[in-house]
Amino acid sequence: MKINKVLSAVALCALSVASLSSCSKEAKDVTAKNEISEDAMSKIQQMGFTTKDAQKVEGGYLVEGDIMLTEEALNSKSDYKMMRVGEEEQYRTNNLVSVGSGRTVSIRVSTSLPSAYVTATDELIRRYNAQNLLIRFTRVTSGGNIVLSAAPAGSGYLASAGFPSGGNPYGSVQVNSGAIGTANATTYIATILAHEVGHCIGFRHTDYANRAYSCGGAFTNEGASTVGAVYIPGTPSGADPNSWMLACIGSGANRPFNTNDVTALRYVY
Repeated sequence: MKINKVLSAVALCALSVASLSSCSKEAKDVTAKNEISEDAMSKIQQMGFTTKDAQKVEGGYLVEGDIMLTEEALNSKSDYKMMRVGEEEQYRTNNLVSVGSGRTVSIRVSTSLPSAYVTATDELIRRYNAQNLLIRFTRVTSGGNIVLSAAPAGSGYLASAGFPSGGNPYGSVQVNSGAIGTANATTYIATILAHEVGHCIGFRHTDYANRAYSCGGAFTNEGASTVGAVYIPGTPSGADPNSWMLACIGSGANRPFNTNDVTALRYVY
């Protein structure tokens, strides 16, 4: 999930004339370290994600503001399954979590996160479990199928996650608690974490066909995708301004599951 405003490292350097040369060298070093190769950019685009604002981060590449693509995912075999009807429907990936007749997925909150994130996790679990799905969630204090932990220092996103593989949920959600804060645990923070868990179990952004809808700026259609952009029947072909899976969120906002979200969740799980 994307932050609307990110403080520039260059601006920080400009605050101190005395350190200008050292900041300039540091900025060059960081740029070189985080530069994305043309080959990686091409693969990101082939997977159906926009390369705009793509970042090289610890563990892979961050796209769409909150989706982590590992090197393994980037080099996976292409599979252009896609079904689109309108512009703002609900979408899922090709790979989902195998649930059989029912499955419980455990979530652990790392001690690197403030206690407010435990409260928020309990709320996101309540939201999902209230839908009586075949997939259920529980919070654990050790192990965990999905682990929520602190994002690396200096991260320019609210939180990040990936998509399922091998029938299992993506196992990590990195959370920028410094940017999110600790207020509104059962509303704002719970919404952000529920969104990331949505990615972990296979949901794409509701506005994947036009991220300008929630993020502002230019129209951005992520196109077809090797991870899949499969339309979920029963969800609307028009705009859905309150979905929990919109790409961006305003500070302090709360998005519990709306009617269309519930339709999507119950259809998939």
